[in-house]
Amino acid sequence: SGRIYVIDTQKNPKAPSLHKVVEPEHIIEKTGLAYPHTSHCLANGDIIISFLGDKDGNAQGNGFLLLDSQFNIKGRWEKPGRKAEFSYDFWYQPRHKTMICSSFGAPLAFTQGFNLKHVEDGFYGRQLFIRFLHDPTKDTGYVECVLSSNVVRFFKTQDGSSWSHEVAISVKPLKVQNWILPEMPGLIVGLLISLDDRFLYFANWFHGDVRQYNIEDPKNPILVGQVYVGGLLQKGSPITAVTEDGKTWQADVPKIQGHCLRGGPCMTQLSLNGKRLYVTNSLFSTWDRQFYPDVIEKGSHMIQIDVDIENGGLKINPDFFVDFGAEPDGPCLAHEMRYPGGDCTSDIWI
Repeated sequence: SGRIYVIDTQKNPKAPSLHKVVEPEHIIEKTGLAYPHTSHCLANGDIIISFLGDKDGNAQGNGFLLLDSQFNIKGRWEKPGRKAEFSYDFWYQPRHKTMICSSFGAPLAFTQGFNLKHVEDGFYGRQLFIRFLHDPTKDTGYVECVLSSNVVRFFKTQDGSSWSHEVAISVKPLKVQNWILPEMPGLIVGLLISLDDRFLYFANWFHGDVRQYNIEDPKNPILVGQVYVGGLLQKGSPITAVTEDGKTWQADVPKIQGHCLRGGPCMTQLSLNGKRLYVTNSLFSTWDRQFYPDVIEKGSHMIQIDVDIENGGLKINPDFFVDFGAEPDGPCLAHEMRYPGGDCTSDIWI
C-alpha cells in the first residue's frame, strides 16, 4: 500500500493498537519516494526509512524518509554526490560514521514476480539484508547476496581509510530435476546475527534449510547447525536434487502439530538470550504465488527452532506453531518479526 503504520505496543503489549498512519500520497508529495522498506531509529529520536522506488515503480537508490519523534514527515535525506542505483536494507555504525545500504531492485520488476530477464536487463541489484556486528566498536558486518547465495563480509581496511569485502560463506546451487532451471540456488534470506555476535543465521528459501554459523572468527564462519523446515525439495515435491554420483534425494521435513510446513523459510528473529529462533515462510506475495502457491491458498506460519548456544545446533520445537491461515481475515502472509523492546535486527548501539 505504501503506507507507514505506527503501532502502539506500550499501552497493552498483548493488544497492540494503531497509533498513526502516514499516507503514501503525503510521502510522495513531500519526498517523491514510494515503496518503503526498512526503518531504524536515530539517536535524536528521528526515524529513518529506506524506500525502493518512485511512484511509477522506478528504482530510487539514494532516498531516505525522515520522520520526527511524533511520526510527522520531516523530509527526504540523501547523501550528496554519487547516487546508488537501488536501495533496500541498511545499517549504520555510529562510531565509524558509516551507513551501508543494500540493493534489491526496481519495484516495477519485482512486484510482477521473479523473471530472469529482469536480472539480465539490469532491474535488480545484488544484496538484500545487511547486518553489522552489534559491538559498536567493530567495523565488520555481513550482507546476503540472494541469487548467487553468498554471504559477503565487509570490513575496514587496515589503515582505516576505506572499506573492503570478501565472500565469507557460499551455498552451492543444487543440480535438480523437474524444475525451471537445471540448478537451484539456495536463495538466501533472513540474515541475522545474535546479540553477542557469536552466531550468524540465515534461511535458504528455495532449498528449505535454516543455517547457524559460528562467527567468533569473523573471517572464517563455521557451519554448526542446519535444519530443513520446508522448501522446494521436501519429500512429496515433484522436484528432486541430484548428487554428484547421480543419486536423487529430497529433504525430510517433519509436521508440527499435524501441520505440513508450507513454502520455504524466509525471515528470522532470535530471542534475546539466543535460545529461540523464530522463522516465517512468506517472502513477497507475488513470489509466493509463483514458487509456493499453497502459501497463498492456505496462509503462512511461524515456527520456533531451539538453538544450542554452547556447541551450536538447531532443532525444530514440536510444540510451537502459529498458523496465519487461520486468522479471521486470512489466510494471511506473515513476514518480519520484531520484539517490542528491541531485538537482533533493529538494535544499534552508540
